[in-house]
Amino acid sequence: MLILAPMEGLLDHGLRTALTRVDGVDRCVSEFIRITDQLLPLRSFTRIVPELLRGSRTPSGVPVRPQLLGSDPACLADNAARLAELQPAGIDLNFGCPAKTVNRHRGGVVLMDEPELMQAIVAAVRRAVPAHIAVSAKMRLGIDDERRALECAQALEAGGASELAVHARTKAQGYRPPAYWESIATVRQGVRLPVIANGDIWTVEDALRCRAVTGCSALMLGRGLVRRPALARAIRWHDAGRPMADADVDPCVAALPWPQVLPLLAEFWQDVCGRVERRHRAGRLKQWLNHLRHAYPEAQQAFDALRASNEPEAIAAWLLQHQELAALAARAPEVEMTA
Repeated sequence: MLILAPMEGLLDHGLRTALTRVDGVDRCVSEFIRITDQLLPLRSFTRIVPELLRGSRTPSGVPVRPQLLGSDPACLADNAARLAELQPAGIDLNFGCPAKTVNRHRGGVVLMDEPELMQAIVAAVRRAVPAHIAVSAKMRLGIDDERRALECAQALEAGGASELAVHARTKAQGYRPPAYWESIATVRQGVRLPVIANGDIWTVEDALRCRAVTGCSALMLGRGLVRRPALARAIRWHDAGRPMADADVDPCVAALPWPQVLPLLAEFWQDVCGRVERRHRAGRLKQWLNHLRHAYPEAQQAFDALRASNEPEAIAAWLLQHQELAALAARAPEVEMTA
C-alpha cells in the first residue's frame, strides 16, 4: 500500500490530480478540514475535497480519504456524520499537524498530550459513521519527545481506528532530518492495527530501508512524491522485479522522463488558472518546480526561466513551447527512419 500524504499548503486536489495520473498510488489523504464548534455545510467538504463529487476519487480513479482536524469529540462526530452523506473513501483524523496556529487552537499534534481525548475522538467518529466507512488516524511520535507515542497509538486503536499513519518525528523535530523510523517499529510492535510509515522517503532506496527498519509494508509518501512523481511507480517496479535499463539513472526519473512530466505540469497549470487568483498563479507552479528540481535538471532550468515572471500568459506560452519541443524530440527517431 502506497499512500499520498496530506500536506497543507502544497498537496491540494489540483496536485493530487496531477500526481495520481502516474500509476502507483493506492490512496490519497486530503489536506485537513478544520472542525471547531460548528456543523459545516456539505460545500465546505467538497471545496477542499472536490473528489467527493466524483465518488471520492481523483480523475484517475484513486480513492481520496478526507481528513478532519479538531478537538471536540461531539462536534467532530457530527461533522463526520455529515461528511458520510457524501460517501467518502474513509475518514482520517489529524493528530500530527505541527503548525503553531493549529496547535494554539488545540488541534493536531498537541493532542498527543491527551491520549484519552484522542481515544474519545476516534470512538465518537467511529460511532457516528456507517461501519463500511473506515476511520483512520495520523500522528507524530510526540510533542517534545517520544514518551507517549505508544500510549497514543494504543488509545487510537482502543477508539476503533482501522489503521494508523505515523510520521517519524516529534513536533519539536519539525521536518529536520533524520526521520526516526526505529520509533515507528516500536509503535507497530505495540498495536494490532495496521501501521503506515511516513517520513523522509525520497527514493526507492529509502522506501526499501524504511520497510526494513519499521516492518511496515505500507508507506505514506509526501514531499518525496512531489519531487519525484513516479516514486510510487518506481517502488512498484522494484517490487515486481523489473530491472532498470541504466543503473546510473534515478529509477524515478527513468520511470517518468521529463517529457512525460511536462503534460502533468500543463494540466496542473490549467487547474491553477481555473481557480486561483491571477496574482497567485505563478507562485503555485514555481512551488512545484522548486520541488521537482531536486530530481530533474530540466525543472531547475524551468524554474530559472520563469523565476522573474508572474504573467500567466508568459508561463502558458513557455509550457506550450516546451511541450511542443518535447513532442518533436520524441518523434525525431521516427522521422529519421522514414527518411
